[in-house]
Amino acid sequence: MLVVEDLTARYGPIEALRSASLRVGAGEIVAVLGPNGAGKTTMLAAIMGLIKPVSGRVLLQGRDITRQDPERVVRLGVSLVPEHRRIFKNLTVRENLRLGAAARRGGPWDADLGGLLELFPILAERMGQLAGFLSGGEAQQLAIARALMGAPRLLLLDEPSLGLAPRLVESLFELIAGMRARGFTILLVEQNAYQALEIADRAYVLSNGRIQVEAPAEVLRDEEELMRAYVGTGGGQAAAGATAERGAGDRRAAP
Repeated sequence: MLVVEDLTARYGPIEALRSASLRVGAGEIVAVLGPNGAGKTTMLAAIMGLIKPVSGRVLLQGRDITRQDPERVVRLGVSLVPEHRRIFKNLTVRENLRLGAAARRGGPWDADLGGLLELFPILAERMGQLAGFLSGGEAQQLAIARALMGAPRLLLLDEPSLGLAPRLVESLFELIAGMRARGFTILLVEQNAYQALEIADRAYVLSNGRIQVEAPAEVLRDEEELMRAYVGTGGGQAAAGATAERGAGDRRAAP
């Protein structure tokens, strides 16, 4: 579904991503883990065309989408759920979902709405409510559902559990796992490394802008020493200490 080859990206003189390569197969959940400032959000921004890489290629089902404008990338079938959700708080849940379908490839905007709301039943109860009054967990579900309204081939999730209460995080990961069961392909950047590895098929570890490790998720989950070295976790704890990149470069890259 997605192939990233030797991708390098800079913010001015700062090289945030260095010859990074990864692949995502159709129907997979692939996790990208790493400490603060590792380049995780930069990776997603470069795939989406929010920043233009210095070198390397991004292929979507064999088609080169490197350096395409973001709106073109969306129309080709990639959707991003950004960090901090970024829903339109002054619009209703229904209006947010309709905006998510603006780049939909064929069919009326609500053609798949019924099936989508089966994944997000709470949103079905909130359709006429202003999004600004949703809880954190409900707002995250809306952000994901809005991205899916465009019928994407590939969904990019940037720190979906960030800011959620611990009791909501588990249900969020169950939701993401359920999306894979329905055939969605997902590239997941996530601060909760162990929980991400519970649902992922494979994982990459980024450090200092470089891919340091690629492994099946279950193998990486069991490598305590490696996890401590590159992700900053140990003892089976969920928090990875990798909230999203806070550097000026990644703030500029956020949509």
